Amino acid sequence: MSNKKAPFLKIAFRKIFRHVENFFFMLKELLNERHFIYISSVIVALSCAAAVIVLKAFAHQIFVWANLINGYLKLPYINSLLPIAGILLTVFVVRNLLDGHIDKGSSKILHAVAKKGGFIPRKQMYAQIVTSSLTVGLGGSAGLESPIVITGAAFGSNYAQRYRLSQKDRILLLACGVAAGIGAAFNAPIAGVLFAIEVILTDITISAFIPIIISAATGALVSNVLLNEDILLSFKQQLEFDYRNIPYYILLGILAGFVSVYHARNFRKVEHFFNRIRNKAYKRALFGASLLAIMIFFFPTLFGEGYESIKTLAEPHPEQLLDNTWLERFQGNPWIFLAFIGAAVMLKSFATGITLGSGGNGGNFAPSLFVGSYLGFALATAINLLGFTHPIPVANFTVVGMAGILSGLFHAPLTAIFLIGEITGGYGLMVPLMMVSSISFAVSRQFEKYSMDVKHLADKGDVFTSDKDKNILSNIDILSLVETDWQVIKREDGLEYVIDLLSTTPQKVFAVTDQKNQLVGLIDFEQIRPMIFNSFRVKFTPLADVISQPAAIVSLDEDGIEQIMKKFEDTGAALLPVVNNKKYVGFLPKLAILESYREKFKEMVIE
Repeated sequence: MSNKKAPFLKIAFRKIFRHVENFFFMLKELLNERHFIYISSVIVALSCAAAVIVLKAFAHQIFVWANLINGYLKLPYINSLLPIAGILLTVFVVRNLLDGHIDKGSSKILHAVAKKGGFIPRKQMYAQIVTSSLTVGLGGSAGLESPIVITGAAFGSNYAQRYRLSQKDRILLLACGVAAGIGAAFNAPIAGVLFAIEVILTDITISAFIPIIISAATGALVSNVLLNEDILLSFKQQLEFDYRNIPYYILLGILAGFVSVYHARNFRKVEHFFNRIRNKAYKRALFGASLLAIMIFFFPTLFGEGYESIKTLAEPHPEQLLDNTWLERFQGNPWIFLAFIGAAVMLKSFATGITLGSGGNGGNFAPSLFVGSYLGFALATAINLLGFTHPIPVANFTVVGMAGILSGLFHAPLTAIFLIGEITGGYGLMVPLMMVSSISFAVSRQFEKYSMDVKHLADKGDVFTSDKDKNILSNIDILSLVETDWQVIKREDGLEYVIDLLSTTPQKVFAVTDQKNQLVGLIDFEQIRPMIFNSFRVKFTPLADVISQPAAIVSLDEDGIEQIMKKFEDTGAALLPVVNNKKYVGFLPKLAILESYREKFKEMVIE
C-alpha cells in the first residue's frame, strides 16, 4: 500500500508546489517591484530558518547523546569516534551524490556576487545542509554558520532566478538569505543585518536595508519560536561594565588581534597541507579524521561547534569541562585547568583546518567564538590567580573575547559588537565590546589586509573589497571587450600589401604577426603616411622598417583589470594590442572599458 501512496503523494506535492509558484508569479505581476521584494525576503527567510532548525537541533542532539554515553565510559571515546564517521560519510556524499565537489566558506558567496552576478548553483540549497550535518553534527571541529549562510544565499539566489528578477534584486535576496541565516542561528537579527552588509555587500543604499531587516527579523523570530533556548548560544547572566577594568580589556583586544592572525595563518597552512594530498579522498579523510580524533580525546571541548563549552565557561563552575576527561582528577587545580584552556585556544585552528582540509564541511564562525571565549576566560583567570589587582569578572571577559576574535578574523567589528550584545540579552558591555572589537580589528588588519575567508580571492581580484571602483572593474569581462575582427598583417607581407589594405578598410593600426600568430609589432598609418604616395619607397622599403613596438601589451593570462587600466594611464593610448599565452588576440579600446564600467555601475548599485 505504501508503494501505491508514494507516486500519489509525489504528484500531489508537485501540484501544490505548482499552485504556490503560480500564485507568486501572479503577485509579481500585481505588485510593484519593491513590494514583491518585501514578500520575497520573508519567503527566503522562512526557508533559511528551516535549514537552521534542522542543523542546530541535529547537532545538539548528537552532543547530548555523546555526552550521555561518555558519562558511562568515563572517557570521551564516543567524542573521538563520531568525527571519523562524520568526515568519511561527508566525503562519500560529496563524491557520489554531489559530483565530487562542494563549495566551502562564505568566500564562495562573495565570489558569486563579484564574478557571477549573484548566481549560486541550485544544489547548494541542500548540499550544505546534508554535508555540514554529517561533519559538524557528528563532532567535526567547525561551525554550522558558514553552511547556513551559503544555504540562505542559495535560497535567495535561486528564488530570484526562478522569478526572473534583475541582478541587483538577485544579489539583494542573496544577502537577505545570509542575514536570515545569522539571525536564526543566534536569535540575533541586528547581527544578521550587519553581517550581510559588512561582509557580503560592499555597496548598498538605505532603501535596500528594509528587505534585509525583514529577512533577519523573520529568521530570528522563527528560530526563537521553534528552537529550544538550550540549543542557541545565549547567556542569562546580567553582565555589567566596570571602568576599572579598561586596561585589561585593552590587553584582551591586543591579544585577540594577534590570536586572530595566528588562527588564520595556521588554518590556511593545515588546509594547504591536505590540499596537496590529491586523488586519495578516503585515505586523506581517514588520516585527517584520525588526527582529529586523537586531539578530541585529549581535548573533548574541540568536539563540534563548542557552544556548550562556551556557556559552561561563563558559569560559576567552568571546571566541569574536565568531566569524563583524562584530567578529571585535576579539577581542583586552577593552573592545570588554565593550561587546558590555553592549549585549546592554540589547537582550535589546527582542529578546524584538519576537519575541513580532510574533506569535512563547515566554517570558521563558531571556531572564532570558541577561541575568543577561551582566550577571554584564560586572560581573566590568569589575572585573578596572580592576584596583583582587584578580582575581574571572568564571565565578562569570556563573552567580550568572542567579539575580539570574530572581529579580527572576519574584519567585521560591527557584526561582532552587536552579535555578542544580542546573545547576552543586553548592552551592558557595549563599551568593552567596542574597545576589544576595534583594537583586535586594527591589530589583525595590520598583519592581514583581508579577512581569513576572502584573502585568497581578494589577492586574485575575485571578490569585492571596500574599493568600490576596483569592485566594478573586477566585474568587467575584458575578453568580451576585445575587438578580434581587425585585419592582421603577416611578417612576410610587403609594404605594398599594407597600402592596399589602407585603401579598402577604415582601420588605421595593424597588428603584425609571425607564422605562430605571435605579435611582432604594429604598423600605424600616421607613421607611414609620408611614404604612401612615394611608389619607389613603398616598393623598396622592407616591412620590418615600418614596424613599431606598441607602448604596452595587454596579456590576458597575466594582467588583471587594474594592471590593464594602469597601462592605459601610463601610455595615454586609446587602444592596446591583446595577447593570450603570447598569441595575438585583437585590440582593446579604452573607451570600451569605460563604457562597460558605466553599465556595470548602473547594474550593481542596489537601491
